[in-house]
Amino acid sequence: MAVAAPSTLPPESFLQPYLQQGAYVDCYSTQLPGLVTQTRFVEAFYMTRLFKLERAILAWVVKRPSTDAQATQLAHGSTDSFAAWNVERQSENQVLLCDLHGRTRSWLMAVAEEAGGTACTRLYFGSAVVPAASGRSGRKRMGTSFRLLLGFHRIYSRALLGAARARLLSDAA
Repeated sequence: MAVAAPSTLPPESFLQPYLQQGAYVDCYSTQLPGLVTQTRFVEAFYMTRLFKLERAILAWVVKRPSTDAQATQLAHGSTDSFAAWNVERQSENQVLLCDLHGRTRSWLMAVAEEAGGTACTRLYFGSAVVPAASGRSGRKRMGTSFRLLLGFHRIYSRALLGAARARLLSDAA
């Protein structure tokens, strides 16, 4: 399996309602040996070098700085906001974040599995983009910027999940 590959959205995913509403929804997954908690996954994801770059950009563009300590709070479920997102829903094994404008969602989930008689963990990362109503017609559509950025988004999503995987493997070594 590739480090992070497109995946079917699990039926219990917090993104399912957005998929059913016709929003753009994607899902990527990777597998790690051993058991990884949701807390460790969320913390590792938001503390990778790659995501720290995104955090710096968000601090500059939307004036919402974030720290590693805040990433830890998010991972432990002790805050309802992080950088440009608010927690929409959270459980023991998944979290769904909504951006400040309500248009995009970011979702993380860790699921214990077994492969070849060995315990492992499947990590998921996905996004949803809710179409906006057009000014004149009121018809919902994704818009030009969405179409222009979709290819980058797909590559970046896989890179983010791969970076979190690498961090977790490095922490375990």
